[in-house]
Amino acid sequence: MIDARDLRDQTRRELARFSSLLELLVGELDEAGWRARPAPDEWSPVEIVCHLRDEETEDFSARLLVILAGGARFSPNDPERVAVDRQYRQANPSEALAAFRTRRMASLDLLGSVVPDHLLGTAERPNGGRLSGLDILASWVAHDRLHLRQLAGTLARQWADRWAPLQVDYAGPIPYEVGSRPSGATSR
Repeated sequence: MIDARDLRDQTRRELARFSSLLELLVGELDEAGWRARPAPDEWSPVEIVCHLRDEETEDFSARLLVILAGGARFSPNDPERVAVDRQYRQANPSEALAAFRTRRMASLDLLGSVVPDHLLGTAERPNGGRLSGLDILASWVAHDRLHLRQLAGTLARQWADRWAPLQVDYAGPIPYEVGSRPSGATSR
């Protein structure tokens, strides 16, 4: 059996730490670095930050609030469509990062007020199946970490491209092969 209080408290700590990690990874990026995609179908750092910003309130917090209110069903969510509709790649990186930090602080406040036993409630997913509040919390931290991995891979590719033809693959496999870059993309 999962201890709801322990999961709530650990989730809150991990979500708080992520903001600092994110800031450290992207804080020094220049304009080109923010917008460079490592491959045609992959997101640039600004797109990743915009996604994190919007998922903070429109996915994880929203779904948690459905559970806490005793709701029966979650609203559908289409992050890929939202990225295009909201033109993530053209967003102001500083504003997106600041908005993420603000939204994350609100999420941390929300989690601080949650009665652990209320996390046991469930709601139906739009594509079937059910999620509990505990599932939402565990997924929230995993989501952060998956995007941390995505961002780290993107930054590793940018670094490798910048210093080509040096053999940076000596460090290990660099995500996103050079040949997967969009045509016309150049090393900085």
